[in-house]
Amino acid sequence: MRALILQLHLIVALAAGAFLAVFGITGSIMAFEPELDHLFHARLSYVSPRGTPKPLAELGSAAASAMHGERVTGYLLSVSPGLSYQVALRGHSVFVDQYTGEVLGVREPGPDFLARVHQLHLRLLIQNPSDTGKAIMTWAGAGLLVLLLSGLYLWWPLKRFTIRSRGGRRFWFDIHNAAGIFSFVFLLALAATGILIGFDDRFAPLIYKLTRSAPQLMYTRPPSFEVNPGTKPIGPDRAIEIARATLPGASPISVNVPSSTGVYSISARYPEDLTPGGRSRIVIDQYSGAVLAAEGSRTAPAGSRTITLNRAIHTGDVFGMPSKIVMSLASMAVVVQLVSGLLLWWRKRRPVREGR
Repeated sequence: MRALILQLHLIVALAAGAFLAVFGITGSIMAFEPELDHLFHARLSYVSPRGTPKPLAELGSAAASAMHGERVTGYLLSVSPGLSYQVALRGHSVFVDQYTGEVLGVREPGPDFLARVHQLHLRLLIQNPSDTGKAIMTWAGAGLLVLLLSGLYLWWPLKRFTIRSRGGRRFWFDIHNAAGIFSFVFLLALAATGILIGFDDRFAPLIYKLTRSAPQLMYTRPPSFEVNPGTKPIGPDRAIEIARATLPGASPISVNVPSSTGVYSISARYPEDLTPGGRSRIVIDQYSGAVLAAEGSRTAPAGSRTITLNRAIHTGDVFGMPSKIVMSLASMAVVVQLVSGLLLWWRKRRPVREGR
């Protein structure tokens, strides 16, 4: 049985190794994706808090003037007072200092380095209707799960925790064992949650069934709403006020600027939300100010909360910066294990080749 498990461990590692290396490297970067994005665009991202932010309409006018009168399509509000707001205009993101109204700069449309890292992690940069890249990476995640369980079985009789040797094959054997056992729990969490995310179209209905709940507004295709143009629109600032009153304690983080027949759709997040994205949503009639629909993460269905928690565990957001660091190190442990395992396999084969 041990020989069979060892052979399975080796075959899966050789078959999925390249994809797992991509997982490990990109995952270690993605754990700090928001922080790195701010760092890479420091001139656009950071502002000095100076009292109360200016009205969104004023910030939108400043951004539109800088972009030759293009129509404002939305706003991104920062959750930290030291981070700037963004105004969306037809694919461009204009960064503005919300305290002074100064236009800090424009971010051109198209993927940057971090966006490519993200897509490489998710789908190997493969974009097609069948989402082949996502399927490959999800099955690679399943391969990681097989490697973890088979590796634990192989490790158990020896139970090596330390690196005793200083060189040679024994050194890499100790590295392989130590890296594997110390990262085992975290990699198991990454693999399991990643599989659930990769096969979300299959697992999400099962999660709702097991929790005896049903998806609501944020987790289904948004319903259509009818509005009656004719009166003056309430404007984005009034829409934000209504959203805050509808879900007290939730901070709005994004708001669209609808067309004449559209509605305001505002995303918000509570302080305890585990992911940076808004898991609460308010839909408002742009003319009457009536709340057409609202769903807060505090009252979301059990299935939706389970799906959100699963994603937060995978990204490391579940406990903030400490868990991000742990998950980033665990991702790099995948690369360490792949390199050490490959060296072990190669060193074992080399004497045979030299004797031929």
